Formats: sequence, structure tokens, C-alpha cells
Amino acid sequence: MTKDSYILGIETSCDETAASVVKNGTEIISNVVASQITSQKRFGGVVPEIASRHHVEQITLVIEEALANAELKPEELDAVAVTEGPGLVGALLIGVNAAKAFAFANGLPIIGVHHIAGHIYANQLMQPMEFPLLALIVSGGHTELVIMEGHGSFKLVGETRDDAAGEAYDKVARVLGLPYPGGPKIDKLAAESDGQVVFPRAWLEPGSYDFSFSGLKSSVINYKHNLAQKGEDVNPFHVAAGFQASVVEVLTTKALRAAKEFGVKQVIAAGGVAANKGLRASLEETFKTQDIPFYVPPIALCTDNAAMIAAAGSAMFIDGIRGNLAMNGKPGMPLVSWKQ
Repeated sequence: MTKDSYILGIETSCDETAASVVKNGTEIISNVVASQITSQKRFGGVVPEIASRHHVEQITLVIEEALANAELKPEELDAVAVTEGPGLVGALLIGVNAAKAFAFANGLPIIGVHHIAGHIYANQLMQPMEFPLLALIVSGGHTELVIMEGHGSFKLVGETRDDAAGEAYDKVARVLGLPYPGGPKIDKLAAESDGQVVFPRAWLEPGSYDFSFSGLKSSVINYKHNLAQKGEDVNPFHVAAGFQASVVEVLTTKALRAAKEFGVKQVIAAGGVAANKGLRASLEETFKTQDIPFYVPPIALCTDNAAMIAAAGSAMFIDGIRGNLAMNGKPGMPLVSWKQ
């Protein structure tokens, strides 16, 4: 009988301090997240220095709570997986150094995980991943289409050329005077709207799988300025609905085209913006009509968490991938295959 494996995951890439224990790469035993939204919303976004200080205060507590909730002792773990990058360098360093200290003190191997790989592997916590698959990653800093031929194999076929979708959501939210984080607020306004402003769709070159949302953001800003010059007020519901419709149509259309071209067996969505209800509904309906299996994690596993890091770390552990105590935070870490 194969021995169960238990991986401790640690995530501190931005403004969430998180620790989790995952069994066999598929079962969440514990998942603890300390959010900084209350502190960061005063500034309209994440202030890196404040994020780092909060991580210092919380990291030991969340690790202890994750182990307590899992009812496991450190010696019962098989490895420690930690977000190595990308992210805010100061924030990453807190998690990486905590993981190295914990691994060294308890004689455990350490595994450095790419943050986006973690978001992708959040899906494995819900159902098996079938290859080849297409992953649509939509977050604050990333909008990408990735083909996976197998575990640890990542082929980037499309990426954002400027603002990622999440960045565009937050910037448009500020234009509309909405509090941070802006994405959920725009999603809510769009769902409640009885109309929408028609904004452009950035398709780029024919056949391109890349994304661009800076022009859409500028269109929203120009629309507001034009109304202000006429002495008219903006209807935030209509603007939110129109902005979201543009983002969702581009994301859904390009994901569907890529899924067909590459003949994938499964399409998954990942990242914080995958929690957007409008986007989820569009993707689910589109792939349902095409008879292509589509999956997206529950909202709690779309936003930053450590269970996804432990899940990806488990796949790396099985493939014999190990880090060392020279590991450092890598704010610009590229997503590369660990297995050919």
C-alpha cells in the first residue's frame, strides 16, 4: 500500500499570508489564510512594505494553525512547498525564509513553487487534471493561456502585453470611485445593471492569443471625461457592465479558439479574477455548448492561498524536484516546465 504524503504549503507572494497541509496532492487537510484587505484598502491598493510587515507578524501563526488544524506534527510531513515567485520581493522573502527555517529545523526537503503553477494546480484539489489541457490564468498581474501536455509541462501560447485583467479591473474601479479591491465591486455592479456602455474589444492581430486591456481602461477614462465636459454624471452600473462585457468576451473567445486549435481534453480557469461571476458564467456556458469539459475552483481557491502551492508542490515532489537552502525570492520568476 502506497504511503500517504503530506505537504505543507506556504504562500506570501502579495498580501495574503497563508499556510496549508495537503494530502496526496488532492485533499486539503487544512487551509489558513490571513488577509490584509482591511489594512491595504486604506491606500487603494497593496503597499509592499506594509504587506511585508504583516507577513512577518502572521507567518508563524498561520503555519502553527495549519498544522494544528491538520492534527499533524512537523515530523509527519514529507516536504515544505513555498511560493518562490513571482510576486512582491519583500513579501516573497518572508515566506521563503520561513519555509527554509521550518524545513531545516525539521529535516524536511523544500520545494520552490511558481505562483501561477499553484493557481493552475488549485484545480487538482477539485478533480483530476486530464491532459492535454488549456489553462486560462486571470489574476491581478497575469492574463495567460497555457497548454499543459502533462504534469509540470507548461507551454505559453498567449499573454498580456500591458495591463493584466485584474489590474484593469482595479484601475477602472478607481476611476469609478469604488474601494479596493475593485474587481468584486465591478462584478457586482455589472450583475445588477439594467444596461451597459459599449466599449471596444482588443483582439490584436488575427490569430493572436495575446491580450491587451490598457486601451479598454483608457476608453473608460475617456468616456468619463467626455461626460464630465458635458456636465453629465457617469452611471457606474452601465460602465461596469460594459467594461466587464468587453473583458469577458475577449477572454472567453480566445480561450475557446485555443481549446479547439490545440485539441485539449479539458479547460481550466485559475487566478483571482477567475472568481468573477460574470466570467465564470460565460466560460461555463460557452464550453458546455461545445461539449468541452470546463472546470474552475471555488472562489476561495481562486484567490491566493497555500493549498494550491501545496498541490503544485506535491506534483513536483512526486517528480523528484527539490530546492535547497540557497533558495531566494524571485519577483520576476518565469513559468517554465519542470518536466519535459
